[in-house]
Amino acid sequence: MMNTDTIVKKVNAILDEASVQARTGRILPGLGALPEGDGIARVIDHTLLKPEATERDVELLCYEGKLYGFASVCVNSVFVPLAAELLRATSVKVCAVVGFPLGASLPQVKAYEALEAIRAGAQEIDMVLHVGALKFRNLVAVYEDISDVATVCHEHNALCKVILETALLTDEEIVIACQIARRAGADFVKTSTGFSGGGATVEHVRLMRQIVGEGMGVKASGGVRTLADAQAMIAAGANRIGASAGVAIVREESGSATPNAASDY
Repeated sequence: MMNTDTIVKKVNAILDEASVQARTGRILPGLGALPEGDGIARVIDHTLLKPEATERDVELLCYEGKLYGFASVCVNSVFVPLAAELLRATSVKVCAVVGFPLGASLPQVKAYEALEAIRAGAQEIDMVLHVGALKFRNLVAVYEDISDVATVCHEHNALCKVILETALLTDEEIVIACQIARRAGADFVKTSTGFSGGGATVEHVRLMRQIVGEGMGVKASGGVRTLADAQAMIAAGANRIGASAGVAIVREESGSATPNAASDY
């Protein structure tokens, strides 16, 4: 049986021996809590990350974001300026992915992409960690990769979420990744890109919440398509849901009483 406490101690010992220091010391209250308010929409990042997505698709995504009151719309960084303009003066945040979907970009490239996305209007950054470095147990490289982006985010008052790509990881590697993200100053850990053959599972979400505690957020993303899926992830400890099926989930919750955004747009 896996001893998570032992794994966490080993991670801390390796990082302490390397004398790595988080360059971001920001701790925000309530990161691990569910947001106030009723309705599932408040926890959903309404997502469009397909390579064939067009400006018209993003316009519809933002329209739906405003109509249903999602937590954010999540787009590739090229669409951040458009989304930021369309969502100006609304409560819906703009979230951009960085190092997506492989996580194998140079660390300085991820940090630069995050900075440019924030300058263009992103308020949240979902970065993919370097999965290969994690697999090879180069924990310092993983730490610095995350810390670089977290520092940029916090210098500009943006949230940093770290995508672990749990479908590619063992439970032990998930524990290691969560603890590194925690030490590096990230705000959230997130399950998946949705592009690696697997998405969020209840078991992985529960494990992630166990490791990061209540001081960080947990985002379940990838394969969350129904209201039951979303509710199961929340029950396991997620306080944010990434989904391209956000409209369907909200309409299911309301018994389809809400407007059909696609037909009304």
